[in-house]
Amino acid sequence: MITDNNRGPTNLRRPRVHRPSFMTVIWVIIFSQSLISCQKQSAVNFAKENWSAYLGDKSASHYSLLDQINKENVQNLQMVWEFDGGEASVKDRSMIQCNPLIIDGVLYGTTATLKVFALDAATGIRKWTFSPDENFIVPRGLNRGLAYWQDGSDKRIFYASGEHLFSLDPADGKLITSFGKEGMVDLTKGLGRDVDGFRYHMNTPGVIHEDLYIVGGKVSETINPVPGHIRAYDVRTGEIRWIFHTIPHPGEFGYETWPEDAYLKSGGANVWAGFSLDEDREIVYAPTGSPSFDFYGGDRIGDNLFGNSIVALDANTGKRVWHFQTVHHDLWDFDLSAPPVLATILREGQEIDVVAQTTKMGLLFVLNRETGEPIYPIEEIPVPASQIEGEQTSPTQPFPTMYPTFSRTTLEEKDLAIRTEQAHKAAKQIWNEREHSSMYHPPSIKGTINFPGYYGGGEWGGAAIDPTTGVLYINANNFPWESKLSPYVPGSPGSNLYKMYCQTCHGSSLEGSSIFGNVPALVHVKDSVSREEMRSIITVGKGVMPSFSRLSEKETNQILDFLTQDETDLTTGESAWPYPYTYDGHKRFDLEDGLPMIKPPWGQLTAIDLNTAEIKWQIPLGNYDSLNIPDHPITGTQNYGGPIVTLGGVLFIAATADNKIRAFDKDTGQKLWEANLPTSGVATPSTYAVHGKQYIVIACGGGREGAKSGDSYVAFSLP
Repeated sequence: MITDNNRGPTNLRRPRVHRPSFMTVIWVIIFSQSLISCQKQSAVNFAKENWSAYLGDKSASHYSLLDQINKENVQNLQMVWEFDGGEASVKDRSMIQCNPLIIDGVLYGTTATLKVFALDAATGIRKWTFSPDENFIVPRGLNRGLAYWQDGSDKRIFYASGEHLFSLDPADGKLITSFGKEGMVDLTKGLGRDVDGFRYHMNTPGVIHEDLYIVGGKVSETINPVPGHIRAYDVRTGEIRWIFHTIPHPGEFGYETWPEDAYLKSGGANVWAGFSLDEDREIVYAPTGSPSFDFYGGDRIGDNLFGNSIVALDANTGKRVWHFQTVHHDLWDFDLSAPPVLATILREGQEIDVVAQTTKMGLLFVLNRETGEPIYPIEEIPVPASQIEGEQTSPTQPFPTMYPTFSRTTLEEKDLAIRTEQAHKAAKQIWNEREHSSMYHPPSIKGTINFPGYYGGGEWGGAAIDPTTGVLYINANNFPWESKLSPYVPGSPGSNLYKMYCQTCHGSSLEGSSIFGNVPALVHVKDSVSREEMRSIITVGKGVMPSFSRLSEKETNQILDFLTQDETDLTTGESAWPYPYTYDGHKRFDLEDGLPMIKPPWGQLTAIDLNTAEIKWQIPLGNYDSLNIPDHPITGTQNYGGPIVTLGGVLFIAATADNKIRAFDKDTGQKLWEANLPTSGVATPSTYAVHGKQYIVIACGGGREGAKSGDSYVAFSLP
């Protein structure tokens, strides 16, 4: 008989407790440990054999544990398959910048026309294709990769074209209709103000944290600016779970670094380069771009947080953990152009988890991953003041004191080209006619030499880290560009609109540019393109050109009248251009021979030991074989796309303008192998294994710097 909580005696009998024997407990413990061990081994094998995230993993390491291909046998690599989507532009205006995913023997990538495909990763044979136009969405912009999520049997591929985000079934490429609206999300919605019809592209994939897809996007850098807020979407439903305002709202941290009403009208400070994620700490690291308008900031006086910053956010809530601003009040388009690499370094015998952020300026910022504190001091150095009316430059800019620069960061007269007497004379004339002092010399009416430039230093390909040594590998460009402002002078309605929407890419004289994705000249456009074709391109967009659907029919006709020289209304009238200056367009200082106004090297590859803050080796990357310059047998070329490093001790990189992919000894920089590609591989390679065989794959899209366009993926392996 037992007592039941003060109720007195009861006739209930205590149930018999069956206690497991000692040996049963031991066997349960052994089984549990074995199960955990198997799960861990399975996760290791998945990570080792697959390339399951943009740039290799969520830490943006560009690193692989595969070692079948190594220093001793890499020279035996052979091309084993090529997949050609057959969609390259005949006018050489298409590119592929995709770093493909490879998961369980299937490769997922995008074509030159932004279709998604799945291939057998061992043979290159197509399994399926998805095209946005099947859903009446015109593919446009660029795509640098995809994102993959799995929870048990629920698997999804996330892909973006322009402002549309899609959720696809990796088995067949069909839309998962439970996500968003019939499988799609419009990224222009949910930014806090009406940006419908404005420019917004998600060109780089976001990062997956549990059941959240954290994303950024590319926005207008001139007129009609869009705020670059960071958002986390529910991977199952497409609903926004949190948002971080990169242009702070009233009451939020950093609000005072902008004019009072900036959050209502300013734009930029966007993450177009992708993210990195510390999965253990559940912190996402966001590298932001410059505020808009890129080259004049009289309407945004202040430091402009969180522009040009590494922002550490709680991945679950979007709350700020810390931030570090690499450029105050940017006037040079010095966006943070790649996700920071997560690494562990050794300093004074102590291991420190860090983020390593490369920049367009060739500067390397290395910060404590938890606190954002610099590992070595970063000084605020004085910089030149702007002479532009209404502008207020920051008096100082941050500069690392210990970590070395990885590109050329200063120019002197002795650096001008000497390859021919004519080249030197032309370079000297440019030098004498422009302003120049440092990388932070502000834009000017006379014209400023911007070096290492808008596409200089480290670009969107990003850096690779070897976690076994703490050595960082980064490729860089060394090209001078012009940064020139002109006082805004209203003209005809059509010319006003051209200055607002077209001039940055197509140039102040309609000259176009072969540098930025082969932007066509528009001087005689009416001789090759009909008026209705032009109308369609303006309204819908095409390739890298965004849609300008927000323009009224009248405004579109006025631009067409200007381009076709059919303007009848030549009166000077009111304009919506909000700034007192216009930017004259992206112009690189190349000479008549098509080569830069300075001496080589024009492209470099550098290994930096993060433990010692020293350059381990540095070499030119790429070569103009036809150019014979004394003392410079290797010139280096412009390069876009990053390196990868493997446990086999090999660094692989394409990226260069000479249509090659190369392998280097990661410890010495010695070239071990190279192969010709059908077109330039303007992308980051991937490596993976299928049935124990290791492959290297690279997208060959060309189309940059006037190069031939392609639509191929090429895979290499050992015989």
